[in-house]
Amino acid sequence: MQSPHAVILGAGHAAAQLVTSLRQQGWQGAITLVGEEPVLPYQRPPLSKAYLASQMSAEQMLIKNAAAYEKAGVNLRLGVRAERIDRAQQRVHLDSGEVLDYSALALTLGARVRELTVPGADLPGVFYLRTLADVDRIKAHASVGTGQRAVIVGGGYIGLETAAGLRQLGLSVTLLEAMPRLLERVTSAEVAAFYQRVHTEEGVDIRCGKSVQRILGASAVTAVQCADGDTFPADLVIVGIGVLPNVALAAAAGLDVGNGIRVNAFAQTSDPLIVAAGDCTEFFSEAHGRALRLESVPHAMAQASCAAATLCGKPVAYQAQPWFWSDQYDLKLQMVGLSQGHDQAVIRGDSHQGRSFSVFYLAGGRLLAVDCVNRPRDFLLGRKLVAAAAEMPADALADESSDLSRWLPTPTPTTP
Repeated sequence: MQSPHAVILGAGHAAAQLVTSLRQQGWQGAITLVGEEPVLPYQRPPLSKAYLASQMSAEQMLIKNAAAYEKAGVNLRLGVRAERIDRAQQRVHLDSGEVLDYSALALTLGARVRELTVPGADLPGVFYLRTLADVDRIKAHASVGTGQRAVIVGGGYIGLETAAGLRQLGLSVTLLEAMPRLLERVTSAEVAAFYQRVHTEEGVDIRCGKSVQRILGASAVTAVQCADGDTFPADLVIVGIGVLPNVALAAAAGLDVGNGIRVNAFAQTSDPLIVAAGDCTEFFSEAHGRALRLESVPHAMAQASCAAATLCGKPVAYQAQPWFWSDQYDLKLQMVGLSQGHDQAVIRGDSHQGRSFSVFYLAGGRLLAVDCVNRPRDFLLGRKLVAAAAEMPADALADESSDLSRWLPTPTPTTP
């Protein structure tokens, strides 16, 4: 009989959490962690923030140091890629030629950048921002404090965080967004307008409704040309137009995939010996009544813990609440819940001046989600209120003198 051996493919937040959770849940067998990057699992959120702005070192971004993996008895295979999963033989074939037998397999494959497909997109000086090596290349190319001109393509959170980081490095920054406003797909017009104001105050030239047609240059990028003919000079271009889940390996192995590797409430794929967690997964949310794919660190870690419990024979259904954050300049945006489908957005505070406010999203009078900028108390209460699907009057939400905690559900008395 095969000795217990858990193989984890992918080396991000979900993978690091899986290692910890497997040992905590009592996994006694071997664990092998396979990662394409030649470095230990590290935090990705600081890439477009503190690491880009040279406020954090690569070592500081490690989720765990090498000693922690050694203590947990983890075999590390870094800088190699899984080429094929043989489910019949329960084996993983690596591009190094090594073959790993598994009794349990975890897919924490993450996502890859969506590439810009226009003429000139492959010119030197065009960058993406997803990995440590990506940011190292950007920093090597950027000349700090020289007024070098950067053009960012994409007005989502990655684009805005990158804009903030480059401004802090002293670069001149133009941000191009194809949609009519910033953050079109992920948040409300109120939050988008706030971020447009703040970035403009910080010196970022924001242009919405600008679809990139080509990138100009001979041996290196010199400008970005839009479909309407407008051209923006550039010494470097950073593309941030979203990510795609890494599903090819799972699909080739015959696993069920959609907008991610499909998993059940216990993080199991269509093969019960294989679990999956993090950005690469699609799962059905009972709370939201639809299939979701979430790109967030809290989700990756919570689903990885769920997957570990399943592999250890202690299954617990995944019920984590979606929450996210974004750091830009002196702003911390914290978001809980999913605002899609809201019929009312109530602002608490002043989003037109200053840098602190919250937006509460309601549907039929019930709270769906909360976005909080520099308001940690609103966020902490918001998490509880969203979890309870609290019914709240809009006028009270807008009134900063009202105590939000009064709408928290009353705890049910326990029977002695």
